[in-house]
Amino acid sequence: MPSAVVATAFGGPEVLSLIEVPVAPPGPGEVQIQVRAAGVNPVDYKSYTVTAGRGPSKLPIRLGYEASGVVLAVGADAEGPAGAVRPGDAVIAYPVPGAYATELVTKASNVLPKPAGLSFEQAGGLLLTGITAYQALHVTNVAAGETVLVHGAAGGVGSMVVQLAVAAGARVIGTASESGHAELRKLGADPVPYGSGLAERIRSLAPMGVDVAIDTVGTDEAIGTSLAVVADRERIATIAAWQRGTELGIQVVTDPGPEGRATAGLELLRLVGEGKLRVLVAATYHLSEATEAHKALGSGHTHGKIILVP
Repeated sequence: MPSAVVATAFGGPEVLSLIEVPVAPPGPGEVQIQVRAAGVNPVDYKSYTVTAGRGPSKLPIRLGYEASGVVLAVGADAEGPAGAVRPGDAVIAYPVPGAYATELVTKASNVLPKPAGLSFEQAGGLLLTGITAYQALHVTNVAAGETVLVHGAAGGVGSMVVQLAVAAGARVIGTASESGHAELRKLGADPVPYGSGLAERIRSLAPMGVDVAIDTVGTDEAIGTSLAVVADRERIATIAAWQRGTELGIQVVTDPGPEGRATAGLELLRLVGEGKLRVLVAATYHLSEATEAHKALGSGHTHGKIILVP
């Protein structure tokens, strides 16, 4: 029988278990996917560690929102943003609640063809971070020739923002710990370390000024530094500090909806095909090791995406 990772209680990663779950056949407009890899994201961790307003009736909670795999079966009129979906197709899917699984059923509208240039592990971590990064650049109107500051540039979303900004012709300065600097240089960014004096270090790297700042970490340092170096608050965006971002009048990056996701997803596929975008995989764990994967995620010291495989 297919299996899936669930949170059996609210708490830390120790509440995660791999259990057997039935999978119904796909209905009209749906596809059944044999999962080869699933991306691990902070929203997964928050789904069972944040308990406000939630009770035992919400348990167990299935985890995961993005996956890659092979189509096992399709319902009638299984049409995705890139065209018809057929059995045997290698695909990526987002959003797909319960993606930490060996099999899943989702709407064909959530499915795109897997780029040939990406492994299943890389493809399993492309869409959630990629679409978030795309949206961050979209709402801040990043253009060629501009200077973009990216906070948390070596992380899953951050590394995507860096690559998309570079592909758009922007100059990128990325904050990261020293261990991520070499990779950021490979991606085309100028790395700068966190910590006291950050704004001054950024100004020394960009004496003509910073046009856009994108925060992927939500720290006081990231928000405060962004406000210090970017004059126009409409060109500062955060994916993490939603409440503070709203209070300060900066852009808060939210889900763009089905049409926006489709547009962004197709653009990501184009950039992957052109060799301008890749997924950095920090570590791979088996589904049965979801607890260990989430401990690594919670440490905040990974560079790139954590991936689960069946």
